[in-house]
Amino acid sequence: MTKEQIASAYKALQAEICAGLEKLDGKATFSSDHWDRTEGGGGLTRVIKEGDLLEKGGVAFSAVHGPVSPAMKSQLNLEGESFFATGISIVLHPHNPHVPIIHMNVRYFELDNGTYWFGGGIDLTPHYVIPAQAKLFHQRLKTICDKYDADFYAKHKPWADTYFHIPHRNESRGIGGIFFDHLSENNTKLTKEQLFAYCSELASSFVSIYAEQAELGRTKHIEPHHLAWRNLRRGRYVEFNLVHDRGTKFGLFSGGRTESILMSLPPMANWEYQYEAKEGSEEAETLKVLGKNWDWVN
Repeated sequence: MTKEQIASAYKALQAEICAGLEKLDGKATFSSDHWDRTEGGGGLTRVIKEGDLLEKGGVAFSAVHGPVSPAMKSQLNLEGESFFATGISIVLHPHNPHVPIIHMNVRYFELDNGTYWFGGGIDLTPHYVIPAQAKLFHQRLKTICDKYDADFYAKHKPWADTYFHIPHRNESRGIGGIFFDHLSENNTKLTKEQLFAYCSELASSFVSIYAEQAELGRTKHIEPHHLAWRNLRRGRYVEFNLVHDRGTKFGLFSGGRTESILMSLPPMANWEYQYEAKEGSEEAETLKVLGKNWDWVN
């Protein structure tokens, strides 16, 4: 399987996902923004906003190539003189605080020395954690993982717990999910084609996974304090993406398009000095959950 075939398949998946999300939202449609990268390649960023379900969402596709810059070598520990990278990245911010934020990305990376790998993951960031919904989400992911390798969920779930942790807050960004990077024939039981199929199934299942979560909360009543809490949680999301997220760093250090890289940020967020949730409140209970890595499927 060539890098061009992988890029073409990912671009088709972007169109499929956008069509599914428009149907789920029921009101808004995606705008399309084609862009070119000076050093090589480009992409298509598609954004939806002010919908019935989604306040803002983005589904970005890119296929970029070029020399491995000194900054990439030092910051990303890359060996090689040129690279090719392609993938899809999705972030959705809903209106209703009872509907979670969700993120997914799948990506493929190749160096001129023949080294390649797949990476990606999907994670859920509920503003209010409901254990039954968290279990449903994780069970869906485990089912997909188990089709390809019985050990994948057991490996990729803790990887997500570690990755989506905000060290300076000592809390998780959300309830996690799965995360993986640098997967190849050299370190898994799968062929290149099977690893691509694994990533593709995660992407093609994205809309149905999110629809389950959205339908459980999109009609729930909203009070002002729910919106205030939503915006505080969005603030945590911003902190993670700008300070710790590896994908954001790669995009910036590789000379990527800033607007597309920062597409993941919410339209509105808030920070409150020394915020303390009231003991026994929904907010306080959610913070308790975010302080631990939970086993959601057993």
